[in-house]
Amino acid sequence: MTKNGLTSRKREEKVGKWVFYVSGFFLLSFFLAPMVVGTGEIPELNDGRANAFDFATEDGLWSSGNSNSDETFAWTELDPYSGFIYAFGDLNCHNKAERSIKINDNQMPVCTRDVGIFFGLAVGGFWFSRKGYNRWTVKDTCLSLLPDDWLIGTYKSNRRTLVWLACGVLLCLPLIVDGFTQLLTSYESNNITRPITGAGFGVGLGVLISAAYSARSRFFKSAAQVNLPGGMKFRLVEEE
Repeated sequence: MTKNGLTSRKREEKVGKWVFYVSGFFLLSFFLAPMVVGTGEIPELNDGRANAFDFATEDGLWSSGNSNSDETFAWTELDPYSGFIYAFGDLNCHNKAERSIKINDNQMPVCTRDVGIFFGLAVGGFWFSRKGYNRWTVKDTCLSLLPDDWLIGTYKSNRRTLVWLACGVLLCLPLIVDGFTQLLTSYESNNITRPITGAGFGVGLGVLISAAYSARSRFFKSAAQVNLPGGMKFRLVEEE
């Protein structure tokens, strides 16, 4: 019997590993793709936008990132693997050269903040694969990563939603402060601060994704079967 009242946590382990593997694949690829292509083949990219294709072709549709640049770039001309990774970066990142690093004299597919986020995603998935438990709801499944002894008072006072939100804010706050300070003032973040603040956000996101795919009430006969810290039960069960 596991600490959540079920006999197995294979689903939680599998989900966490999938988050780890997928995030780890992209994280590793961000470093490998610039090494696979020729030296200096990827120029500095400065006019990209997030959530849009700007470097799919050298001109025409989906090439707005090349409009003001002397050196054009098109990931459709790369090999399939590198092209896919740079397409992923093109769609999801602004691709600003000053916020990215070079490998093999090639700009990486994503900025340093995104590198930190994917590192955090991998850590969050791995952490969940080892310590996460399905506890009916997403928030209780997230909180299962913490030792039960730390949560007895939280469950007795029914403040688990507050603690869950506080944990999320704690992980996201460095990124929020760094990002909005940069947006609203003359402060400019650097390529050391950016991945560090991104990593915390990534850990929280990795845990949240893992918990969302692991929290399933159908594995329990009823809410009364769910074991919570300190022998607590869901309040609805107690009232019934």
